[in-house]
Amino acid sequence: MSSAAVNSEPEPSMRPEPLGGAFTKVVAANLSSSLGDGIARVAAPLLAVQLTDDPLLVSLVAVAALLPWLLFAIPAGVLVDRIDRRLALGLAGGVRALVAGGLLALHLTEALTIWWLLLVVLLYGVLETVYDGAIRAVVPSLVGRGDLPRANSRIEATEIVVQQFLSQPLTSWLLAISAAWALGLNTAAYAVAGGLALTLPAVASGVVARRRASRPADRPALQAPAATDEEPGRGAPPAVAGWRAELVAGFRFIWANPMLRPLWIVSVLIGICHAAITSTLVLFVLDRLDVPEAWYGTFMLAGALGALTAAATTSRLKARFGTGPVMAVANAVGLGAWFLAGAFPLVWVGAIAIFVSFGCTTTWNVLVMSLRQAAVPNHLLGRVHGTWRTALWGAMPIGSLAGGLLARTGYSTPLLVGATAGLLVAVAGHRYIATLPDPESLDPETPEPA
Repeated sequence: MSSAAVNSEPEPSMRPEPLGGAFTKVVAANLSSSLGDGIARVAAPLLAVQLTDDPLLVSLVAVAALLPWLLFAIPAGVLVDRIDRRLALGLAGGVRALVAGGLLALHLTEALTIWWLLLVVLLYGVLETVYDGAIRAVVPSLVGRGDLPRANSRIEATEIVVQQFLSQPLTSWLLAISAAWALGLNTAAYAVAGGLALTLPAVASGVVARRRASRPADRPALQAPAATDEEPGRGAPPAVAGWRAELVAGFRFIWANPMLRPLWIVSVLIGICHAAITSTLVLFVLDRLDVPEAWYGTFMLAGALGALTAAATTSRLKARFGTGPVMAVANAVGLGAWFLAGAFPLVWVGAIAIFVSFGCTTTWNVLVMSLRQAAVPNHLLGRVHGTWRTALWGAMPIGSLAGGLLARTGYSTPLLVGATAGLLVAVAGHRYIATLPDPESLDPETPEPA
């Protein structure tokens, strides 16, 4: 073969392959939902501050948002694994639009109280358990394991841009003009998200994965506990016994996995500490840092910028240093930033701390999600995700309540105490976290490093 022939061959491109049109539709649907979530997350605490000046009642907004993960995440995961995941996304978006419309009506009739607000936030949380489980379970159906960090980073980046760069300042200013504009936009965003989800291709439904998993040859290891699953259901209708088995399937998978079990425990403990820090963060920013209410969302753009920076760089950091070391450093640095914000309550220190902490949290979330998606078989993703969030977000109301009580002694106290406790957990789990593998080294049927 001549050198000319060799030279005529095209060189392989170093650019990553596109993630595909189906994944682009997922991003589009998630974009609209993120707009609704962003408006709700900014509007709820600001409305609460207008309705009450009790830090404990303000912290209950965070409790109401997180409590559904304790009560409904596992049933939502079973639902996601049982029905068409596109339908789950559509229903979650549509019903949230109705709830948002109810909040708007309460405001227009001047009937809104702190208790109505807490109920609305609670309903948002219930529906979010379904939406979040479905959107996370859809992604591995559309991209390969090696592309999961890139795909999850793109989803995180979209959520950050919409929820924080767009929603935070927009919602703050709209509330300063009239809450009706913010709440009306919130209603429309959820409605559009529900409609877009229904246009996703059939591969996103999860039906193919469930059919494959139903073949005995495909899941001998997963079927091993079947005999013990049936014992508690003796004398019960088959459907009831089936639901019982499915409700515990996610927990059994996580607890039997030597990588996921300790990661789950560390995530829960760190999550409680972060909840204590952020449950009254709005009071710390408004009263301790003296940021005007109309500028609250703009100030919080520091966190949005940090999170967006992390979403854009996490894949490259993971490729250079490895998943475990990046997660271990991000965990400790983010908590340290919160401690500095509480110790030095100045606007510029708070802005830098929020930038760093939100960025580290985004890096952690992207890599944890990628590990979990790579380690779990597709037909179990909904149940494992629901079980994971049940303990993680279900325990966070404990931290939120603790933060509310600590804030009664001073708005800096939740940051100092929560960060200190979190750093102790980070130090204790550092060696384990630093040795976590990369997602592409995992086999979802036998989820340990290849």
